[in-house]
Amino acid sequence: MQWFEYLGVFVMMYPGVMAVYWTLSGILYFLLWERSAEEPAYEFDADAPMVSVLIPCYNEAGNLNQSIPHLLKLAYPNYELIFINDGSSDKTGSIISGWAKIEPKIIAINQENSGKAAAMNNGLRQARGKYIVGIDGDAILDYHAVSYMVQTLENDATLGAVTGNPRVRNRSTVLGKLQVAEFSSIIGLIKRAQSVMGTLFTVSGVIVALRKDVVDHIGGWSTNMITDDIDVSWKVQMDGYNIAYDPRALCWVLMPETIRGLFKQRLRWAQGGAEVIIKYFSSVWRWRNLRLWPLYFEYIVTLVWAYSMFTLMIFGFYQAFMHMNYDFSLLEVSSIMTFLLFMLQFSVSMILDSRYEKGLMRYFITCIWYPYAYWILNSLTLVIGFPKALFRNKDKAAVWVSPDRGVQ
Repeated sequence: MQWFEYLGVFVMMYPGVMAVYWTLSGILYFLLWERSAEEPAYEFDADAPMVSVLIPCYNEAGNLNQSIPHLLKLAYPNYELIFINDGSSDKTGSIISGWAKIEPKIIAINQENSGKAAAMNNGLRQARGKYIVGIDGDAILDYHAVSYMVQTLENDATLGAVTGNPRVRNRSTVLGKLQVAEFSSIIGLIKRAQSVMGTLFTVSGVIVALRKDVVDHIGGWSTNMITDDIDVSWKVQMDGYNIAYDPRALCWVLMPETIRGLFKQRLRWAQGGAEVIIKYFSSVWRWRNLRLWPLYFEYIVTLVWAYSMFTLMIFGFYQAFMHMNYDFSLLEVSSIMTFLLFMLQFSVSMILDSRYEKGLMRYFITCIWYPYAYWILNSLTLVIGFPKALFRNKDKAAVWVSPDRGVQ
């Protein structure tokens, strides 16, 4: 075999190998914890620990009157809702203030447009809870989500944070339906697999609970990182705490339903992940951070894979069209094997998540190929996002606007 053939096998088989790893680890997570998780007792406990729900909002006027009534119906008995208006140019501020006048649970905060991290820090200073729950302004929490996350944190003192299970709320287009499959078959399964080790690359910023004393100790959210949720995950874990995934804590969110919006979102995620990898390069290798090495190593291998794929594509096209002698048979065999492994991953993940959302299997046939699209999108955003992270001015505050969030 020549060098490009070895490279081709690596490019085609690495996603399949990761599919096997995620699937087996996800099954292990289910057997060890998920299937026997207890129902929370805190919903009937008058002495339940106080929870502060932080909701940063930027131009959310079209969503707040729909999401706030749901937040006021949470089954958890002891919580406050802190809305932070991040300098919105629409009626977000007046809507929040109006609700705060009639609902004692709601606290309204206004700030100049400074970004989500600054808004979270501003809310943190006002929070009275033992635990901080962070969600987005358009999110609709399952009524029991806070109870599940508090239960998980109360039962394990080694946890600094627990992240929940985002579910796609808008499904009016093909792209929306594909992301329903993605959040189950890829993102949810990855978080299960990583939870087996007690470490997660990132919490979901749209649904996360953290110990307030831990967040205070690490200095809150970093205002100069393009993805505050990835960075706070690593800050918590570098501080010696673990992070867990609780799939029972559901949160219904709006996702992009245009190609442009989806690409902008995933590019920001890729850039944010790269920024965190670069930021902690010098400190992650300390012996006390040994448990984080697999996460770090997996990212490096995935980054090498992304650049390898584009190298192989360029070389393959050159050989095929200039010399007409490139043999694709090895890639075809590897591709078939990877597709079969994707089917295994897709089947297991859909079965696991069907416990929380009925009817998921109807997406099986139409979305079975989506892991290919996920890996291609992942590679493209990594290749572009890594140099953006490398050269971005970290002295500037990271302020960004959410991409389109679909047809509601």
